[in-house]
Amino acid sequence: MLKKRIIFTLLYDRGFFMLSRNFRLQKVGDIKWLQKNYNFSQISFSIDELIVLDVSRDAYDQEKFREHLRILTEGCFTPIAAGGGIRTLAHAQTLLRSGADKVVVNTLIGENPQIIQEIASEFGEQCVIAAVDVKEVEGQFTVWTDNGTKKAADNLQPWLELIAEMPIGELYLNSIDRDGTGQGYKLELLDSLPETFPIPVIIAGGAGNHNHLSQGLKIDMVDAVATAHLFNFIGDGLVQSRNCLYEEKFDLAMWDAKRTNGLRDCLIP
Repeated sequence: MLKKRIIFTLLYDRGFFMLSRNFRLQKVGDIKWLQKNYNFSQISFSIDELIVLDVSRDAYDQEKFREHLRILTEGCFTPIAAGGGIRTLAHAQTLLRSGADKVVVNTLIGENPQIIQEIASEFGEQCVIAAVDVKEVEGQFTVWTDNGTKKAADNLQPWLELIAEMPIGELYLNSIDRDGTGQGYKLELLDSLPETFPIPVIIAGGAGNHNHLSQGLKIDMVDAVATAHLFNFIGDGLVQSRNCLYEEKFDLAMWDAKRTNGLRDCLIP
């Protein structure tokens, strides 16, 4: 059995890292701010993967994004996935050659799945993460693309069935309703998964403390939990969260045994 994972997600918009609430963005700081507040050479021991998403709304600056991606990879020893605006094989290639180990696709799922096939054929399906952003509308889970601005499907379940047939390595299942709220994951989304879904699942959207991470990890079909809540995890927040999960006996990788000594108090909701 594969170990469970904790993933930290960074949201990027034309040179700045962002805080998101229900997909409404607020500028937080640039790469220097990030380096000051998040020492990734240390945080690497508290997370299992880093995801960096370019969520620029007006126009993507791919060159600047790749430059900042390279800076992040220099100090981070965990796998890094990158995405945002990927429409071509060439775009995916540039991200993977800029330090990313995986790419995250979203809009391509409905617009041009052939490109996903091409990326998987060249780099392997384990390099492809399908991100699905979900909003509840009149009691129905609907799928949104283009940074949450375009409704792509009225029903989540057929969308997930479509993904199950694609060369996808992981599913990043994200709740727009819970995004940035710190109220916990919308675990009901998991009920839409096909009974024999073959792809590892990352649940995202809503985590604000270690208890939320724990609730997600307790579910068998969840392989990883993700958080993009910048302020809740500044300082040693991620370290404390992982240590609390060790105490709960979750089967997490032990990257640095020294960090498990003298466990500190768990984060308070």
